[in-house]
Amino acid sequence: MGKRSPHTSLFIVIGCSFLSATAVHAATNSAKSQFTFTDANGKKESAAVVSKYYPKKLRSYPAGKIDNSVGPKLVKAATIAQERARAHSRERCWRYVKEALLAAGAVNSYPKTVYAKEAAHELVSSYGFKKLPVRDPFKAPVGSVLVYGSKKAAGHVEIRTKDGFVSDFKSKSPSPRPLIGVFTKS
Repeated sequence: MGKRSPHTSLFIVIGCSFLSATAVHAATNSAKSQFTFTDANGKKESAAVVSKYYPKKLRSYPAGKIDNSVGPKLVKAATIAQERARAHSRERCWRYVKEALLAAGAVNSYPKTVYAKEAAHELVSSYGFKKLPVRDPFKAPVGSVLVYGSKKAAGHVEIRTKDGFVSDFKSKSPSPRPLIGVFTKS
């Protein structure tokens, strides 16, 4: 047999690879969406065919806005709560928010209510908070207290921060619970 150039050998290898890929492709069972092939050891393998690709979309949430009508002590409470918050909930949201409000001087005594959904009434009646006409948690100003609840559950309380929402844990998105109200004071 005559001498072959390196280009000819490369062409033969590529050509054989193309023919085996074509043969494997022909063996694909489109009814079951399985791709069948032979691995390097000669063993037959199959894999599911992905016909559509849906990339995971990154969500971007609006940043909290600082409102001059919100007292500086509430903005400080948001900072304190954010520093003390954990990565995941410990189901102590109202306790963490109470402690942040007290540490910042936004309230003059430790709130007495047990359940988070009761925070709305206590903040208004005992500490001079006012309910804002805001129904979208993302539009709540930084430092405002958001109270969530329903008749059956204990509720949830969080403070709006520039980056999201915080109670006993940090979150970029608000609670999915029904919003009772957004509360603040000067």
